[in-house]
Amino acid sequence: QVQLVESGGGQVQAGGSLRLSCTASGSIFSINAMGWYRQAPGKQRELVAAITSGGSTNYADSVKGRFTISRDNAKNTVYLQMNSLKPEDTNVYYCNAQIATPITGSYWGRGTQVTVSS
Repeated sequence: QVQLVESGGGQVQAGGSLRLSCTASGSIFSINAMGWYRQAPGKQRELVAAITSGGSTNYADSVKGRFTISRDNAKNTVYLQMNSLKPEDTNVYYCNAQIATPITGSYWGRGTQVTVSS
């Protein structure tokens, strides 16, 4: 069984920073892409940033230049450094990973709340 656990959410003032972490555990053969998504109430979940096992990254236009995704393959962990936060970044942030056990499946964390006050 595979589990993703996020941490690092919280409340911060506009212009501040937060760092999210997500660690995968369980019967893991390998981890391919990992990413962060966010979802506001009543809206669809949207991609924030993703990173491949080789380190290639992809960002939503709204966070380019402010957020940085990285991963530590030895720790099965993905990070999201969020700088220059804006009130519109307020959301629940979810971690996603494509994990082979060895059959590849898409796994989600339970989410962590990020609140940015103006």
